[in-house]
Amino acid sequence: MAEDKKFDWGKFDKQVDLEALAEDVKEVEENGGGDFEPLPDGQYEVEVEKMELKESSKGDPMLSIWFKVVDGDYENQRIFYNKVMQPQNDKAFGIQVHQNNEMLRALWDCEKDDVKFTGFGAYADLILDIHEEIDGQFEYLLEKGTNKDGFDTFKIVEIFEVE
Repeated sequence: MAEDKKFDWGKFDKQVDLEALAEDVKEVEENGGGDFEPLPDGQYEVEVEKMELKESSKGDPMLSIWFKVVDGDYENQRIFYNKVMQPQNDKAFGIQVHQNNEMLRALWDCEKDDVKFTGFGAYADLILDIHEEIDGQFEYLLEKGTNKDGFDTFKIVEIFEVE
C-alpha cells in the first residue's frame, strides 16, 4: 500500500484574511447569493476595493484588482481585473507584465520607473504599497470593454481625488 501523503493546506491559510472573508460571504448572502450579471461595456466611476498579487486557478501569478462602482445604476457592484502572468510562456510574459504595469501606473500618480517588475516577491510588495497609497484617496472613471477575442479590457480614463 502506498503511504498517504497529507496535503499541506496551511499554505493557503497564509493567503486568507478570515475576517475579510467572513464579511465577503455575509455580503453575498445578504445580496442575492452571488448571482450577478457581468456589467455591460461602458464607463463607470469606481474605487479600488482590493488589489493584490495572487495565484490563479491554474496556479499562475495574477494581478487581481476589485473595482467597486461608486455611482450610477450599478452602484456597489464589482468589476474584476484579473490579469494572469505566465513566466513559463516566453512570448506572452513580457506583454502580460507590461499590461499590469500600465494598469498600476494609471492608478497611481508616479514616474514610469516607479512601477517595474524585478521579481514576484518585490512585485507583490509593490502592489500592496500602491494600494495602501491610493486607498480612500482616489476614484476613477474606468472604461470597461471587450476585445475581439471576448476578453474584458480596462482603461483608466480619469482620476478624481476624494475630498
